Amino acid sequence: MDFTTLIGIPIAGSLVVASILMGGPGSWFIDAPSLMIVLGGTMGATLLAYPLREVLGVFGVVRNVFLYRSQSAPGLIPLLSGFARKARQEGILSFESEIQKLDDPFLARGLQMAIDGMEAGSIEEVLSTEILYVSERHRLGAEIFTTMGSFAPAVGMLGTIIGLIQAFTAVAEANPAEKADLLSASISVAMNTTAFGLIVAIPLLFVHTVLQSKTTRIIDSLEMVSVKFLNAVDERRRQQPAA
Repeated sequence: MDFTTLIGIPIAGSLVVASILMGGPGSWFIDAPSLMIVLGGTMGATLLAYPLREVLGVFGVVRNVFLYRSQSAPGLIPLLSGFARKARQEGILSFESEIQKLDDPFLARGLQMAIDGMEAGSIEEVLSTEILYVSERHRLGAEIFTTMGSFAPAVGMLGTIIGLIQAFTAVAEANPAEKADLLSASISVAMNTTAFGLIVAIPLLFVHTVLQSKTTRIIDSLEMVSVKFLNAVDERRRQQPAA
């Protein structure tokens, strides 16, 4: 996870919580029915749009995106140069001992295919397919978070409208002396549903934005690893007959 992301999330969350507490007691925002309406409605609408397997799988995508460490060219070039030097001295089978030391499973998979004697074209096809799979999986994850972030405010607004209808109906039947207090309390509870809708939507849309941004960098990193690795394998294979 990037350092800026690591410090940005708690700072933003702390400022929001602090601003809420400065305006009054936090107990004003504790309203289980409103939260149930927002969470239940959002999840229900999302499950109507996507299969359960895809919705549950999105959390794994988020974990992988936040924990993935992209390869940089300055770090990758010396690594591949070391592999090429080792291959010239000890042969391509010497890579087998290096696979366990790699933190990048994508590069490790490419090395394993090279050890198994696959042609550079076949390795390229497998790696390209994997890159396409990662891109599609992350695109779907971002799409699901966008959908959930869009449903949450709408469900919250629906809950608010329902709450206002109930509030005005209760006030119309209440004792005149109690109408003002009952109306203000009922409206406060009804507005909580809109607030919960936004509180749920904002983090979801934040995750969507992070997914899109990090996915672009991950795909770029994987493509760079693929190209440089395939070039190194192809160069080594061309040198073998001359040796």
